Amino acid sequence: MHRRDFVKQLSGGLLLPTMLGSFDFPLPQAHSFADKLQPAIKGGGFEMEDYWIWDPSVVKGEDGKYHMFASRWPKAVGFGKWVTNSEIVRAIADTPEGPYTFVEVVLGQRGKDWFDGMCTFNPRITKYKGQYLLYYVGVTYDFPFPDNADNIWANGLAQKAWMHKRASVAVADSVKGPWKRLDHPLMTPRPGKWDASIISNPSPVVRPDGNIYLMYKSSAKGPEPPLMLGAALSKNGYAGPYERLSDAPIFDFHSTKENESDVEDPFVWWHKDHYELIMKDRFGKICGEEGGGIHATSKNGVDWKLSKHVKAYSRTVKWNDGTVTHQANFERPFLLFENGKPTHLFAATGSGPRPYEVDRTWNMVIPLK
Repeated sequence: MHRRDFVKQLSGGLLLPTMLGSFDFPLPQAHSFADKLQPAIKGGGFEMEDYWIWDPSVVKGEDGKYHMFASRWPKAVGFGKWVTNSEIVRAIADTPEGPYTFVEVVLGQRGKDWFDGMCTFNPRITKYKGQYLLYYVGVTYDFPFPDNADNIWANGLAQKAWMHKRASVAVADSVKGPWKRLDHPLMTPRPGKWDASIISNPSPVVRPDGNIYLMYKSSAKGPEPPLMLGAALSKNGYAGPYERLSDAPIFDFHSTKENESDVEDPFVWWHKDHYELIMKDRFGKICGEEGGGIHATSKNGVDWKLSKHVKAYSRTVKWNDGTVTHQANFERPFLLFENGKPTHLFAATGSGPRPYEVDRTWNMVIPLK
């Protein structure tokens, strides 16, 4: 049987896009990641009336409470200005389910001369040698702070800011700060390579040996597909250097205008002797649902296997009050671990007719079996 036909048969008729080098046959698994999902908590998570909320990342603090780091930007300026107007905030709850209450701005503006001085988003919180590490993406630009009158995606300002996305990390001894930022990004784009545009969507894993694995997103030219993922490793702590583990992207789904199969928003973790991840299938060519999630595993962080039950989550959500909704978005998945086990899945979500056409957004929470 041809490899392509074999993959099609395993996927129940859904044709999985061919991948270069980094793909192998799906792993046999009795249960899927999706089987772990319980009903989402209605009224849980984090929402603010006057802000768009995105990018959940949660940790249990030294005070025994649960602290969510999230992105927010004013509703008054419009949803599309996350790339120019966002800031990272902290909210708190007594339980993982919440609801979470806003506490403070953690990473705001610090001046256009800094690589991250005008805008911050994509927080990912983790612990390392007794400290808290807050990975994030920062942006700088040389035009005025946009307001509601600015159509930044039409006049090119959004694309200009987008090209300045750089990943970095802030460090604190307490979950309450103060946070110390680095004065440089963790990595820089490589001209002429697949990751020539940005370094974004950082997903760190502190490995048992103390090294830090980092998955990131980039593209060859700009915001348009294909968006792809790379992997790097730091053997010298959180400040790096982060050395690329592969010169090529670790997932390559041969995106074309007819078959856009991009992935983004990876959440990666270490399980016993291998990496696992869940991430967003942007156009649904892999899991069968636009904006749904996929699950994959890897021994070395470079060669990844799509799981037999590839679909990890759906935009169709069952809530704990018995209702079912089809969310406009289900993005930026994040897993909370306690005692080495994942207990809750967090995701940015919104209500509206289609992706990014939303009337409200919040960070939802789904308990896991």
